[in-house]
Amino acid sequence: MAKPVLVIAAHPDDQILGCGGTVALHAARGDRVTAVIACEGESLRYGPGGVGQSDHTRRAAEILGVCDVRALGFPDQRLDTIALTDIIAPLERVVREVKPQVVYCQYGGDINRDHEILFKATLVATRPTEASIEAVYAFDTASSTEWAYPRTFAPDTWVDISRTLEKKVAAMACYESEVRPYPHPRSLEALRHRARAWGNQQCLDAAEVFMTIRRALHNGQTPG
Repeated sequence: MAKPVLVIAAHPDDQILGCGGTVALHAARGDRVTAVIACEGESLRYGPGGVGQSDHTRRAAEILGVCDVRALGFPDQRLDTIALTDIIAPLERVVREVKPQVVYCQYGGDINRDHEILFKATLVATRPTEASIEAVYAFDTASSTEWAYPRTFAPDTWVDISRTLEKKVAAMACYESEVRPYPHPRSLEALRHRARAWGNQQCLDAAEVFMTIRRALHNGQTPG
């Protein structure tokens, strides 16, 4: 059966980097995917006029099959200037409206401070009192997760994205201001290499990886 899925990301391209291939798989199965983008993601580097990130996000969502994008509009790289409760509140509203069964979120140990703070807010917004949520997973973000120290991201879930890797790459290509030349981790070719390296660990052609943050077991289910 189709299920509601929620992706929570700090910046407009983070959801592509972390779980674009997995999102495309959900959409192909008929699941309804909602993406929440916490920060506008461009004012700090590109000024008040920006570089058209909202259009980039729309185009990327169409490629992946995301049906609903919620932009919260917090200032880029400024979440540490905002009360945590003010970040939690809009996330809680989305969770209660969407009633997701699966949530994908930013990993809290990333080098990027916005990612760390958003993760903490997400833990509260998706706490076990939200009965619809069956699982919460954290994704790794190229050029942020692996550049942190200590390096604590330890995946326990591999998703085969062999069929959707090129959709992920095409969606990332929409973010013209964020793509870097190879061998930068956010180059398109490096994203292919990254997916294949993760996949090869499980004898897959390409994969995205996640850490299980919370998983609810119901009606006699067992882990696995």
